[in-house]
Amino acid sequence: MHVRTKGEAQVARSSTGFVAGLTAAALAVVGFLAYQASASAPPAGALAAPGTSASPSAKPSNAPPAGSPASKPDLTVPANSGTGVRVVYSLGAKRVWLAGVTKTPRTFEVVPSSISPKPGTYFVMSRSGNVTGSDGVAVEHVVRFASSDNVAIGFSAAVNGSMAGPKGDKKTGGIRMTRADGDAMWTFATRNSKVVVVP
Repeated sequence: MHVRTKGEAQVARSSTGFVAGLTAAALAVVGFLAYQASASAPPAGALAAPGTSASPSAKPSNAPPAGSPASKPDLTVPANSGTGVRVVYSLGAKRVWLAGVTKTPRTFEVVPSSISPKPGTYFVMSRSGNVTGSDGVAVEHVVRFASSDNVAIGFSAAVNGSMAGPKGDKKTGGIRMTRADGDAMWTFATRNSKVVVVP
């Protein structure tokens, strides 16, 4: 039988205190993490099985589930836009395609102007490197292809990078895109290039 010395007893007591301290700290961390998890958990209604409703009064949605193929925009060039090298602008999709040069044409979203061109075939009439848009915003890579109500209609990118739509009742013709897309448009759509506007 071994009898503890005074030094061994002190080590045993300090080890016990150390383990108790670690246990208390671990419990505090677990409690804090549990609180965070409960605070960020979705409401109970959001936990219903796919295709079911969490509450009987919920109305079914016609929207496709997130991530499904139907929820992604159709990026194919519209079939009614003709053939050959052309800029295709879809009014409904608010999207442009630079088509006819590569197998997979570049496509991007745009912000329409307050005045939209009618569906049809146009040609680039003029271009400007840097100007002030009809809304007073400094723009670059302006590619004009139509006019309506004495307002020129064309593609442009705001120098400050904004993609804001038209404000108020002012008649504007600038179809806005990002600066990177504006660079691509500037290179692609030279004077007399075909622009096809589809619904």
